[in-house]
Formats: sequence, C-alpha cells, structure tokens
Amino acid sequence: MSSDISPQVRMANEIAVQFPHLPPEEAIAIIAEHIKLFWDPRMKAELHRYASSDPDTLHPLALAATRLLESAEHRV
Repeated sequence: MSSDISPQVRMANEIAVQFPHLPPEEAIAIIAEHIKLFWDPRMKAELHRYASSDPDTLHPLALAATRLLESAEHRV
C-alpha cells in the first residue's frame, strides 16, 4: 500500500486488522457496524468509491464490510 492512500482506506484497514481472532463473518459485521455508526456520510462515500475503483487497497475484511454496507443501503 502506498503512503498516499486515502485516510478512509487507512482507517478501515486499521479497524480490520483488530479482529484476526474472530470468524470472518463476525469481524465483517463488527467493522460494518462501526463504520455505519461512527463515520459521516462523506467518509462512507469515499470508502465506497475506493471499494469500487481500487478494491486492492482495502484489507479483505474491510472490503467485505464496505460491500455489506453497500448492500444494506440498497435494501433500504
């Protein structure tokens, strides 16, 4: 990962690495809930853009959480 990475990607990745002890599905749900509750809409939009345009910048758990949030938003 480069040093010019988005702050939102960096933060999502930092959150994701905190949960290696949990099953992936549980970690993904926790990460998604954190982003949903504590990130403002602009931060979430930026993260969604990276998930769509440059998914390799995101930790696999962060990417899955972002996609979970996107699917939940489309269901509402």
